[in-house]
Parts: sequence; C-alpha cells; structure tokens
Amino acid sequence: MEVTGVGHRFFLKPICGCWMVLGVRSPYGLDIIENCKTCPVREDRLFCNLNPAALEDLQHIKSTATYPKGAMLFVEGQESRGAFILCKGKGKLYTSSSEGKTIILRIALAGEVLGLTATIGNKPYEATFELLEPSQMNFLPKADFLKFLTKHGEAGLHVARQLSSNCNIAYEEIRRLGLSASAAEKFARIILHWAGSEVESGHKEIRITVSLTHEEIAQMIGSSRETVSRLFADFRRKQLISTKGTSLFLRDIPALQRMLVQ
Repeated sequence: MEVTGVGHRFFLKPICGCWMVLGVRSPYGLDIIENCKTCPVREDRLFCNLNPAALEDLQHIKSTATYPKGAMLFVEGQESRGAFILCKGKGKLYTSSSEGKTIILRIALAGEVLGLTATIGNKPYEATFELLEPSQMNFLPKADFLKFLTKHGEAGLHVARQLSSNCNIAYEEIRRLGLSASAAEKFARIILHWAGSEVESGHKEIRITVSLTHEEIAQMIGSSRETVSRLFADFRRKQLISTKGTSLFLRDIPALQRMLVQ
C-alpha cells in the first residue's frame, strides 16, 4: 500500500494486523529505509548484519538523511564528528595536495562505513568523501558510536573486518599506482578490477557500467584527463574495448591481462 505525504511517498505493509512503514520515497527518487531492522539487504552488509539487540541500539543512535550527487559528507582535515553508513548510492574518497592535484583513493559502495579510522582514533578525517549519485546515509555521532562499539562486541568485530577490507583495498591501490609501468597498464588494471570475478568466467565479452568521468578515472590512476581520453581511443582502436553511453565492453580479456606486469 502507498500513501502520500508532503513531498514524500510512504510505503506500508500489513504486519501482525498493523500497517508498518517500510520506506519513504525521497526527493531524489530513493526508497528510504528508516528502520535498520526492516532493511531488506541488511544481512548482505558487512557491518549491518548485527544481532537484534545491537540493531535496536543502532537504530536509536543513527540519523538518516538523503543527499544529492556532489554532496560532501566530510572533508580532509576536518575534525571527525562521527561515522557514516552508506545505505544506498556510491561515492568517492579522495585526497588533494596544496597545489590542487587530486587522487581518488577508492570508490565506496552501498553497505560501507565511512570515517571509521578518524572516528575511532579521534583524529581528523584523512580524506574527503563526495557522493557520485543521490544517496542515503546513516550518521553515527562519535560519542554514541564509540559507546555502541564498547557495548556490542559483535559490532566491534564487524568494524575490524571493515577496516581490514579497507587496508586490503589500500594495498591494491598502492600496487596499481606504484608498480604499474605505464598509464596504459594502470588503465588496463583498473578496468579489469571493475570487471571483478567476471574476468574468470570465460565470457568472450564483459559489460560493465562506468559512471565516472575521464577526469575522475585520471584521478584514480594518477594521470591526466587528456591521457585517459587517449587511452580510451587507443584501446578502442585496438579492439580491446568498446563503449556505448556509460557501458564499457571488455572485448579482449587475454590481451588486457597480458598488459599487466606481474
């Protein structure tokens, strides 16, 4: 059942004879899940798959909001206020030099907790987080979140797993930037990374969606926008890839893999 309110649409479901609010349609077209306990993807998320008691306490300390593309949730060097759960959407974590050069550290996807290191260590945020599309975020104030982790050991373990995952991603990024011999190798490495396990599937062609601009891809591989544009043209000419809108087709996986320095 659907009912309308001022600027929102509410989705209701009968549970035990009562109509319960499942979600809210935000101005950005997102179906908002207000209650963590009724989140349909909670069990698939590294941090959010908690026991009922922990979920109840998490529900009490978090605040939910939606943000448009381009919104910055925190800025490098800013005093940490707390952590953010990215419920829906995606964003980029990046760092910049005083000269204005920017490197994207990684793309954060739904289910990740952002600002963990700064919040737990009581230090400034080490990077800037900017949304790449309209997103739902749950904010966890620092003091409340630290008390929550102290009370619920399971949540602390989930945080440790998230930090371990972040560390592994950082190692891979350092390898990609530091050990690749050329911009072409960096570009081949990152598009193969985006394809994930599909690379080993044996499919002749793999389709992935790339919503990043050439400038943002350049910031991920430590290059320039002009170089990335030339790489796209060169890879298309060699029939390694083809593009259509935001779709990128990997047409010759073995040739792309041969470009990587092992």
